[in-house]
Amino acid sequence: MTSTVKIGHSDVMTTPLGLGTNAVGGYNLFPNLDDNRGKEMVRAAINSGINLLDTAYVYGLGRSETLIGEVLRDYKREDVTIATKAAQDPSLGKNAVNNSPAFLKKAVDESLERLHTDYLDIFFIHFPDEKTPKDEAVSTLNDLKRDGKIRAIGISNFTLDQVKEANRDGYVDVVEDQYSLIHRDAEVELLPYLQQNGISFIPYFPLASGLLTGKYTAEEPHFPDGDLRQNDYDFKGDRYQQIIGSVDSLIPMAKKYDVTITQLILAWYIKNPAISVVIPGAKRPEQVMANAQSMTVNLSDADYQIIDTTFKA
Repeated sequence: MTSTVKIGHSDVMTTPLGLGTNAVGGYNLFPNLDDNRGKEMVRAAINSGINLLDTAYVYGLGRSETLIGEVLRDYKREDVTIATKAAQDPSLGKNAVNNSPAFLKKAVDESLERLHTDYLDIFFIHFPDEKTPKDEAVSTLNDLKRDGKIRAIGISNFTLDQVKEANRDGYVDVVEDQYSLIHRDAEVELLPYLQQNGISFIPYFPLASGLLTGKYTAEEPHFPDGDLRQNDYDFKGDRYQQIIGSVDSLIPMAKKYDVTITQLILAWYIKNPAISVVIPGAKRPEQVMANAQSMTVNLSDADYQIIDTTFKA
């Protein structure tokens, strides 16, 4: 059931389902991307009632932000929640990470320019660096929040200890990190800490590279050279068979709700009280529109628990 969620201590409100946009302009992450199709996906999201767009500098080294900015010219700015991230600093070398105050201020200004907006709803430090004190980096973002350039402060890919250091002054609104029904380490310590401190959580890779969509069969898949899934243990041997067996066991439930496996899984995330927004990616506008339908699924408490238990076995 569609509703809105509040992000941390901020006044940012958004839908519980967003669009992960790494395939919008992320030419450095995926081959053969088409800019027009990427923009169509963004339009499909907004037109389907999804208002959170999750992007980052590293998605095409600014290209994703640029394409989103072009699309947003056709919409009211207040109708869209923009979340972006930065940490990679090309001036320091390939894959170098920088959280210094000067870099973060520059990164925010450059994102604002690419997105054709005068404020960012959420800005994440995408990765922690090795030198900058975490609370110092977040304090810089709090200054930018006070200046009206960002509305909510986020951190991503931080360890629990780094999250605690970053939140020393209570400024962190939202954490984004890997979590899915088959990768649940965050449930042990991270999610309880976030809930105790009023910090929102946004999981990435919620569909586990497609494993939780129902598109794979018991036959172990083979991927081309260079594909990240080629060496992913989730796609191999007994581990793979266990995941596929769990997914297939949900087919009767999906039929009961008249939804796809993907929509059923996304509905589980939306109902999960520890999760604020789920941000599946997509490669086609049709996928975006189908994902949006998960916000209308009224998953019962009993079925929520069945899904939860199925993937804990």
